[in-house]
Amino acid sequence: MFALKEIKSNPEDNTKREQSSLKRIGNFIKEARLSRDQSVEELASDLKIGSHQLKAIEEGNEEELPEKVFVKAMIRRISQKLKLDTEFLMNEFKIERQEIKIEEIVEEVSKKTNKSRQSTDLSPVGFWIFILISGLLGLIASSFIFNLFSESFQNQTPKQELIKN
Repeated sequence: MFALKEIKSNPEDNTKREQSSLKRIGNFIKEARLSRDQSVEELASDLKIGSHQLKAIEEGNEEELPEKVFVKAMIRRISQKLKLDTEFLMNEFKIERQEIKIEEIVEEVSKKTNKSRQSTDLSPVGFWIFILISGLLGLIASSFIFNLFSESFQNQTPKQELIKN
């Protein structure tokens, strides 16, 4: 029991790691900006992003930022503008996304498991309805074909009458 407690992942730990990853990226950007004697407002104006968003990135404040996709694009543009190692920052950002993805994957799998359980419950009913409809369509088709052939046999003149003529 004690060993299991140590192994279990705490969601708060993941949140701290996420924030620390974004915070590391933000610190790296802030140091580069300050070394170039640029203010937040100047850099934000050059990049055509809000200064509050640039501050949020530098502080690692995820709550004030838009979706991850947009944050990733902003970080890429900032690093290119400051002539930083863009690849390094993107890798750092990917590490953060992988940590989030694990939780998203677990959640998605549990949702799909619940859906498959619900669909499994309805499967026998759907199966029997399909069998019933298929049987009825087969019966209708076979009776239609039988009627066609029986009419064509009735309309044919016997061979003996043809031979006599």
